[in-house]
Amino acid sequence: MRHCNLDFSRPQVMAILNVTPDSFYADSRTLEVETIERRVREIVAEGASMIDVGGYSSRSEAMEVPEKEEWRRVALGVEIVRKLAPSIVVSIDTFRSQIAERAINEFGPLVINDISAGQLDPCMFDVVARYDIPYIAMHMRGTPQTMQQLIDYQRDITTEVIAYFEERIAAMLAVGIRREQIILDAGFGFAKSVEQNYELLSGLHRLCEMGFPVLTGLSRKSMIYKVLETSPAESLAGTIALEWEALRQGSSILRVHDVRETVDIVRLFEQLQQREKNVEL
Repeated sequence: MRHCNLDFSRPQVMAILNVTPDSFYADSRTLEVETIERRVREIVAEGASMIDVGGYSSRSEAMEVPEKEEWRRVALGVEIVRKLAPSIVVSIDTFRSQIAERAINEFGPLVINDISAGQLDPCMFDVVARYDIPYIAMHMRGTPQTMQQLIDYQRDITTEVIAYFEERIAAMLAVGIRREQIILDAGFGFAKSVEQNYELLSGLHRLCEMGFPVLTGLSRKSMIYKVLETSPAESLAGTIALEWEALRQGSSILRVHDVRETVDIVRLFEQLQQREKNVEL
């Protein structure tokens, strides 16, 4: 993809940088300059290839954040990343087109990570097309405040997600977004029950077969800690197990809190894949 040097010849690790006071995993909250700088240095040292900066928590029933405050948080995070890690790919986790456009104008080419796939702000597609930037479109119903009330689907969840993306991709192409810009995210934990999340993970290969890179965000989510009857803080082992399955199904990007551990499993997964290729030869 242009400008952002995304390489999908191997799985990529996207590190989460939450410049928020209310993200569901408390240890991921970085609000002050010192804590953001410390987190960015850790991310780089541990080997992530992308950093996803968010100023609006999208957890279930999250508080509404005024656009002015979201911009303050996003700008603070991106400015620090650009200063400490100028070569790393930066993604902005926002559904607001004005935040996206302002970030591009102030900080240069970025990836936009939109939980609503353009549905919460109809101007988002125009911004993505105009600036020709990579765009992550996620499956969700409603808003973070209402999504868990919207989990009744007419068909199996994987078929529903694929149909949703077929419609959203057609809308993107119609306004001039190139296929090469598009990345898909199945939206684990967004408008889905625990059972639906596992059904979707089992069918993730079907989404990967659509021909677009697929981002998977499973890190410490409720689909793990509810099954294990624990908490986000105690969900690392479960996260790693499910991320391995996402890689096996064909995921191109893992969006994570725990960079070092995820980089390790990517290396092991690639080693196993190479072994299987050698056996086939």
